[in-house]
Amino acid sequence: MRKIVFFIVLVTVMFAAVAPSYFTESHYYSIISPLKKFSSYEELKNFVKANSQAYLYYPERFFPGTMPMARTASSFAEAYSVPDYSTTNIQVAGVDEADIVKTDGEYIYVVSNNSVVILKAYPAEEAEVLSKIDLDGILKGVFINGDKLVVFEGSLGSYDAFISYENPITYETPRTLIKVYDVSNRENPVLTRNDPFDGNYFNSRMIGNYVYVVINQPAYRQEDEVVLPRIYSNDRVEEIAATEIYYLNIPDYSYAFTTVVAVNVQNDDQEPTHETFLLGATSNMYVSLNNIYIASPITFTVNEKTLIYRIHIEGNQIELVASGEVPGYVLNQFSMDEHEGYFRIATTTGQVWNREAPSKNHVYVLDMDLNIVGRLEDLAPGEKIYSARFMGDRGYLVTFRKVDPLFVIDLKDPYAPEVLGQLKITGYSDYLHPYDEDHVIGVGKETVAAEQGDFSWYQGVKISLFDVSDVENPKEIDKYEIGDRGTDSPVLNDHKAFLFDKSKNLLVMPVSVVESSKSFVWQGAYVFDISLDEGLVLKGRITHLEDDFDLMKSGYYFSSLFSVKRSLYMDTVLYTISDKKIKMNSLEDLEQINEIELL
Repeated sequence: MRKIVFFIVLVTVMFAAVAPSYFTESHYYSIISPLKKFSSYEELKNFVKANSQAYLYYPERFFPGTMPMARTASSFAEAYSVPDYSTTNIQVAGVDEADIVKTDGEYIYVVSNNSVVILKAYPAEEAEVLSKIDLDGILKGVFINGDKLVVFEGSLGSYDAFISYENPITYETPRTLIKVYDVSNRENPVLTRNDPFDGNYFNSRMIGNYVYVVINQPAYRQEDEVVLPRIYSNDRVEEIAATEIYYLNIPDYSYAFTTVVAVNVQNDDQEPTHETFLLGATSNMYVSLNNIYIASPITFTVNEKTLIYRIHIEGNQIELVASGEVPGYVLNQFSMDEHEGYFRIATTTGQVWNREAPSKNHVYVLDMDLNIVGRLEDLAPGEKIYSARFMGDRGYLVTFRKVDPLFVIDLKDPYAPEVLGQLKITGYSDYLHPYDEDHVIGVGKETVAAEQGDFSWYQGVKISLFDVSDVENPKEIDKYEIGDRGTDSPVLNDHKAFLFDKSKNLLVMPVSVVESSKSFVWQGAYVFDISLDEGLVLKGRITHLEDDFDLMKSGYYFSSLFSVKRSLYMDTVLYTISDKKIKMNSLEDLEQINEIELL
């Protein structure tokens, strides 16, 4: 790992050189141009030096917190017709997402305390730990593909100096390692490939036998030279040539090299393929069966914009095919969607607190060239998007400031999206999940409007069941509230913690419960029966803490080891997983069947 030195850039000098011509709307649009490759390293270096407006090349600006069995579409539907076991809650059918827990219906693979633990999990009565893979870096997630286990391991950059003009920062470049293990013998996993890349792991997907990984590295300068990302394989180090890097001629406060890597996890002899782009900081990613969409906010101009890049993927082929832009910023991956040849995206402009220019919310429809063809703008002024979900010809938005408007949006005509109806209720939803075509589950927080001021006080976790069959008059047909202010659930930030199966009337989610005037009093999985006839009915709760365990006296690290993070089922058994253990309970009556210690 090499040391990289960051220098402070004087913003006033750079603004005088380039900023005035870009701060008008007309000039802003004139600088948008097709992506192209640099003709030389000197051109890349001069571009970064001339256009970057960063106060200082500092990794935290780029990566806050540095510091978040694959199937084809046909086999996905085939597998889900037999409800033998649950899989990771994903956004797009056939596009798997890496997670801290995976199962293939017989074994469970768990990321726990910087190790991957492999368990024989079925039948539950015979469950046991078979092996453990200990790693040095930070585990980002895993995939399971037949007898191949894919592990993403990252290392953090390190700082070694006080920040000043005379004494700049010394930084050690982070790496992302893409590892593949042969687990045909689950008791003895064998490392069959290890592909390290410079940069931080951003996200990944698995389609068929191919894993697609997005890795980011800030455009650092070392002694006036821009440091290019490197790839390590077979004892060789390959620096990605400047002439192979795509870019848009747009100034930004921060640049980063975004490398998209394709790895055939079933063929260890096939070298990874990759493409690299010089973009602003990547904020979000959406992946369909054939395309990766990368969202990159423009932080240079006063006009809020997000650049969108469409990267076509097919096997080991990666090709940048289109770029475009939309006003505003994107909340998360569920604010984006591809459907029947169109890309839909929900954004927010402005700030909730700004009375002179209040926030507004928008939905845009783009064609495959990423040109805007349809728009629905200026929804819920003074509020911002808390959750979004696109489902076929409809879209659903939840905005919030004091009450929760749920918008039902018609997208059947991509050129003319329109609001069909809206529902205003207390609270809001951070996550929306389809129950069926006419019903949606929302998970968020209940709220109480403040007596003074235009805001509301957050309360406990709230689960809602919405009926949107009458699109002009959506209804909340049932709700369930958990705990008081401070109660929380990983589902609010991570959809992969949510377990739902309509055929089993099953909904499971981990919750940390706070009661009035108290600290945390309980943590574990809430298990619900959910149906249109009965609504949400609590079936029971499962905790990994002892009944007499006193949370008030436990250290955070110790108690977090027992925090339930994921759940899954195999046949009639519910498995709940924490860093410390796995519990197995009957789905029928939640009676405990077995328990396995992981640590």
